[in-house]
Amino acid sequence: MANGKLDKETRKALLDARTMMETIIKADANEAETRRRIERFFDSLMGYDVFAHITREHSIHGIGDSDDYCDFAIQLERDNKIKPVIIVEIKKVNVDLSDKHVKQAASYAINIGCEWILLTNGRDWQLYHIAFGQPPQAILVDSWNLMLDDLYILGSKFELIGYKNVKRGGLDQLWQKNAALTAKSLLKILLSEPSISMIRRELKRKEKIPLYPEEIVGGIRRLLNESAMSELENMKIYLVRKQKTVSPKPTGDPNVAECNSPESVSERNI
Repeated sequence: MANGKLDKETRKALLDARTMMETIIKADANEAETRRRIERFFDSLMGYDVFAHITREHSIHGIGDSDDYCDFAIQLERDNKIKPVIIVEIKKVNVDLSDKHVKQAASYAINIGCEWILLTNGRDWQLYHIAFGQPPQAILVDSWNLMLDDLYILGSKFELIGYKNVKRGGLDQLWQKNAALTAKSLLKILLSEPSISMIRRELKRKEKIPLYPEEIVGGIRRLLNESAMSELENMKIYLVRKQKTVSPKPTGDPNVAECNSPESVSERNI
């Protein structure tokens, strides 16, 4: 898919996958049949060797003596001591994905220390990352719809979770980018002293009007969504402040420059 193009092989595989899903949607296929059809996608769309890389009904040892079983576990190496790279949970094609399905898949991943979950019914695909904090959380990283989304977008999504990308650590890079682009991370940059100063300069240049830092922060506040607003309420904002100093009397000497008021950074909650 270099240069924004979808190769013929991938295009055909995506169209075939859509046709296959249309068939089982109309037939209202059960979960087992949905699972069998989806297994083919791991070969045709994602490049896995389904015999070497996919473990079906992977055992999950939970609390107590009983074990649970996830539908698929993606393992790049055949070694039971190595935890799966992705836990895959599959639901019946005509069942909408819900929070309870996310919790089920997350419990499997948490119990074995797996960082990634792929939840799907064949139509909708959801990729989650497990953040192992207190408590652990399943965070939605990406989602797509096989039946509705543009073919090029679908090609890039399946490539994202495909064998080649997973093997070279692409999911770790994806999570690092995702973490860098959270509301908290972006707000720290946006409301830093250099950013506020730059915005002041640009607004003065374009709009021909001087603005106080508080006015700029107020304008930014009005642009933010509720998620970013909650982060903003707990954030310390650094604003440029000019210190009042007494200017020295002119000396009359052209070689002696007058002193300007130095700037300082003050920490304030706005």
